[in-house]
Amino acid sequence: MASTTALFTALSGLNAHARQLDLIGNNIANVNTTGYKSTRMHFGSMFSRTFGIGSKPADTTGGTNPVQIGLGVGIAGTQRNFAGGALSTTGVATDVALEGDGFFIVNSGGTRYFTRSGAFQLNAQNDLVNIDGARVMGYAVDAGFNVVEGNLTALNIPVGSLTLAQATENVTMQGNLNASGSVPTSGSVHTFSTMYTDLAGTVPIDASTDLTSDDVYMDDGTGTIVQVFDAASAKTVTVSGIEKGGKDLGTKSFAFSATAVAGTDDFGTTMQDYMDFLDAYLGLDSTSVSGENLGGSVAISAGALVITGNEGTTQDLNIENADMAASGAGSLVSLPFVPTKSATADGEAARTSLVVYDSLGTPLTVDLSFVLQSTTASGGTTWEWIAESNDIDALDRIAGIGVVEFDNKGAFVSATNESFTVARQNGAVDPLSVSIAFDSGTESITALTDTGSAVAAVFQDGSPIGTLASFAISGDGTISGAFSNGLSRTVGQLAVAGFSNVRGLVDVGNGLYEAGPNSGDAIVTTALRFGTGRIVGGALELSNVDLSQEFISMILTSTGYSASSRVIQTTDQLMQQLLALAR
Repeated sequence: MASTTALFTALSGLNAHARQLDLIGNNIANVNTTGYKSTRMHFGSMFSRTFGIGSKPADTTGGTNPVQIGLGVGIAGTQRNFAGGALSTTGVATDVALEGDGFFIVNSGGTRYFTRSGAFQLNAQNDLVNIDGARVMGYAVDAGFNVVEGNLTALNIPVGSLTLAQATENVTMQGNLNASGSVPTSGSVHTFSTMYTDLAGTVPIDASTDLTSDDVYMDDGTGTIVQVFDAASAKTVTVSGIEKGGKDLGTKSFAFSATAVAGTDDFGTTMQDYMDFLDAYLGLDSTSVSGENLGGSVAISAGALVITGNEGTTQDLNIENADMAASGAGSLVSLPFVPTKSATADGEAARTSLVVYDSLGTPLTVDLSFVLQSTTASGGTTWEWIAESNDIDALDRIAGIGVVEFDNKGAFVSATNESFTVARQNGAVDPLSVSIAFDSGTESITALTDTGSAVAAVFQDGSPIGTLASFAISGDGTISGAFSNGLSRTVGQLAVAGFSNVRGLVDVGNGLYEAGPNSGDAIVTTALRFGTGRIVGGALELSNVDLSQEFISMILTSTGYSASSRVIQTTDQLMQQLLALAR
């Protein structure tokens, strides 16, 4: 006799296979969805009608099994396949993919979500967001561009707005100093035939026998001290156009004070003050370093002002008549210091110029000269180096002085004072300190016989101001920014999350998941930790839907659906036959 139970059993088959078809259709529809994870359905038989539970074996009988007839099929559950999809290279800097079990973390409306879709982009504020505008979470950097882990925040990559400069700290030198060059015998010598006036400012006198370093300029008319100018008011000497080894030393001014201090011997600025000014301005070296100096000085000799320049051809001074001009009120000698050059600097020397940067990115030109000092009987040479700059925020142009020694094979032996400092008064770190490597292991200065000396800086760090121009994301999620000045700095790091049971996550649409009751709490970390996987920049993870498998499942589902409908049709036919017996 036909049974209505068969109808409901077949109906359960129709319903289950219809839901299976829904799931297959969803998988196929998302075959091109970035980061999509396919889902499969599991069927489970419904409870059975039991006619007998069976019997156990006896001495003369064998026992029976349970007699049960099932009442249909139900959906036991669905299971998401979190196997990794294929990676597609896009070349877009904001695109990222995960190779592993981790998830990117995004924040939308204050709620934290997790996703495998790394199709990110920058918004108007340079925040890193997903396609729907949810902010991507990670770790920011401190002022020193060090990642601050533990403080999860929305990532911001300020392309085009973040600027950076770096102070120079290291310079590496390379080249050869001519060991067969001549040892210096003299620096340049300039003697000044100076015109002076007496205190009344009327009678010019030749001070060739009168000038001393104690002479002053004063406005007290009771003394008999020689003065450079008249007694009307303070005067200023502007020093400009002087060349050192062919390079202009710039412009500096010195004011002769016209104020006497009553009741004391201080009648104003002394010639020694002016001589000290010239010594610093000209960068003269008379201080012994390891027993060496370049012999520069400013002195009074036979009543005349004499400037002796440093030794070495690159240190030769050239002073013209108009290079020391006076200005001020009252009658005065406009060119009070008229030079006569009686000697030119000699001796083997080399000079190179390099540009260093302070902490604000200000470029500073430094001239580095090497002057041969001696050769030894056992072989080898000794050279003195001197670093100078017009850009020093101080009167003294010398930034550093030291000695370099070479052996009888021309190899570097040792150096003293392997650094120089540049005074800064522009708000940068003061002073700027730069280390010099004369022998870095791969580059070195030598002292071998040559036609001349030539040295150069082959490496130096430091950079002027630069703007963040581009960025790339590495395997651990570190975001490395490239600046227009060639510098590279870390500007952030992507965070990722791991779960003890990823299949327990709840799909909320748009490629986003929430933690579910059976997923466990999110383990927030970075890539390459705790099995979260490796991040691939410039790529996206494709859907892991297997179309061939889905088509096979669709065939089986269609067959199951048709078979269930056939059961209903057959049951209906049996019922019709049963009803026909009553006619």
